[in-house]
Amino acid sequence: MFGFVLGEMWQGLRRNTSMVISVILVTFVSLTFVGAALLLQFQIQSMKTYWYDRAQVAVDFCTDISTSPDCSAGVATQDQIDAVEAELTGPALTPYINDYYFESQEDAYDRFVEQFKDDPMVSFVKPEQLNQAFWVNLVDPADSEIVVQTVSGMAGVESVTDQRQYLDSIFAVLNGASLAAFTIALVMLVAAVLLVATTIRLSAFSRRRELRIMRLVGASNGFIQAPFILEGVFAGLIGSLLASGAVIGGTHWFVQGYLAPRMPGVQMVGIWPEAVITAGVLLVLGVLLAAISSGISIRRYLRV
Repeated sequence: MFGFVLGEMWQGLRRNTSMVISVILVTFVSLTFVGAALLLQFQIQSMKTYWYDRAQVAVDFCTDISTSPDCSAGVATQDQIDAVEAELTGPALTPYINDYYFESQEDAYDRFVEQFKDDPMVSFVKPEQLNQAFWVNLVDPADSEIVVQTVSGMAGVESVTDQRQYLDSIFAVLNGASLAAFTIALVMLVAAVLLVATTIRLSAFSRRRELRIMRLVGASNGFIQAPFILEGVFAGLIGSLLASGAVIGGTHWFVQGYLAPRMPGVQMVGIWPEAVITAGVLLVLGVLLAAISSGISIRRYLRV
């Protein structure tokens, strides 16, 4: 019996080779987009964990050229700097602060020169134009607003900046790219499901004489439907395997082989566990969608 079902499945695949290849290709492309979107989400979460834990709060002090209304009194004095430090070490903020350090104008200038050493505009910047600052590392970066609200408005303070606000804009762009990939993938998955259904109906129509005979001899609906469902599952499985291979190969050669050496400060997704988990999801998704689409299509055809 099982051999007969497999034989019927292969017969259907041979009769509709071009349609089966179309199903495989559409499934492959659509699931590859799904895989890319999943990997991008893994990357976003990895970057959030890495960078948010390292995000600092910068307390910038007034300079000669500060235009903020809070700096109308001029350059921050040592007493004002000491007052801010006393607040940072006080009982109200101590539970939220892991550590902090002071950056003088000379330190800020050295860091600026190191970061922009290839920019000719560096020669026009002077140390006294840069802010003295406290750089604060928090126990939990989510508590940054407590520090911001406490220190903002103190005498001599030009601004208090949570670095996470810069990261949020970057992650918003990445999330937008991930959403676009998911949208394209959804459209193509719908096309793949419809193509599977059409292929199964064509296969059933081409074997309508055999189906009548099987009904006359008392074959059950499950026995009649099995070869057609297996046809869809086979096409979906091949497309899923190709998409899984593309995800793992892309992660190995492009992400780890090309991007990772050029972006040493970013922890890129790897083969394990991100790519392997994504590949497993694609396999289950591809086979499941193909099986459901095939089953619904052949049942509707047999009821006609």
